[in-house]
Amino acid sequence: MPKASDILPTALAPAIWGSTYIVATELLPGAPPLSVAAIRALPAGLILLLMVRRLPQGEWLWRSLVLGALNFTIFWALLFVAAYRLPGGIAATVGAVQPLIVVLAAGAVLGTRVTGRALLAAVMGMAGVALLVLQGGATPDMVGIAAALGGAFSMAFGTVLTRKWRPPVSALVLTAWQLTAGGLLLLPLALLLDPPMPVPDGGSAAGMGYLVLFTALTYILWFRGVARLEPAAVSSLGFLSPLTAILLGWVILGQSLSLSQAIGAVVVIVSIWLGQQGAPAAKAVTLPAR
Repeated sequence: MPKASDILPTALAPAIWGSTYIVATELLPGAPPLSVAAIRALPAGLILLLMVRRLPQGEWLWRSLVLGALNFTIFWALLFVAAYRLPGGIAATVGAVQPLIVVLAAGAVLGTRVTGRALLAAVMGMAGVALLVLQGGATPDMVGIAAALGGAFSMAFGTVLTRKWRPPVSALVLTAWQLTAGGLLLLPLALLLDPPMPVPDGGSAAGMGYLVLFTALTYILWFRGVARLEPAAVSSLGFLSPLTAILLGWVILGQSLSLSQAIGAVVVIVSIWLGQQGAPAAKAVTLPAR
């Protein structure tokens, strides 16, 4: 079983990602989504680049672009397409297939043994997310479902390739490279497809500041986890994101919590625990300090 000192910091990342729902809906209502994604990624990446003062070289020039595209550009762009075309419950449930994709992709790309326990944990997590967020009467949209699946595939393969390529730098440097690459690729999409950004007020400025700050922090923790945990173990922690969103909506916004959602929360927690139990202790990738 992986070490708690590796699991807990990694788990903090998707837990914080779950809070971005409240930030977006309460502080950034109606903001152009691709522009928000670009502003979320690019400033954080540039700030980290100024901190580390190290640029990718050699094969890591194109690898950083590939990983930045998979983990940020493609993932966030398709995520917003799904969010616009699908009710939130369906979008989150379809996106929850990502850990299952990671389990299978890690087996194909990395040669990781695909265990029944890992598959069960992934399927349980999907079921738990469905109980948490899926509402009756929703009408599926095939374009939206394809976008949600595409986003799940994108970040799943980004996770697996990050582990396969074993970057010779720290999680801080790797995050700087990927956020900058992802933000640079998102920028032309935002300029072409989004309406102009409204003039920010105090609330929207605070919301964007929150997203930039915690995007940098959480992805440093996430890529550190990818280097230290098996892909199936780290991806199962992603179920914490919808769980946190539901719980924060209940605590902060006073949203109701139904019996089925409470059951879903328990199923998600059990699936995460099972995913960690089913994962062998990975040999951590040694990352330099700079």
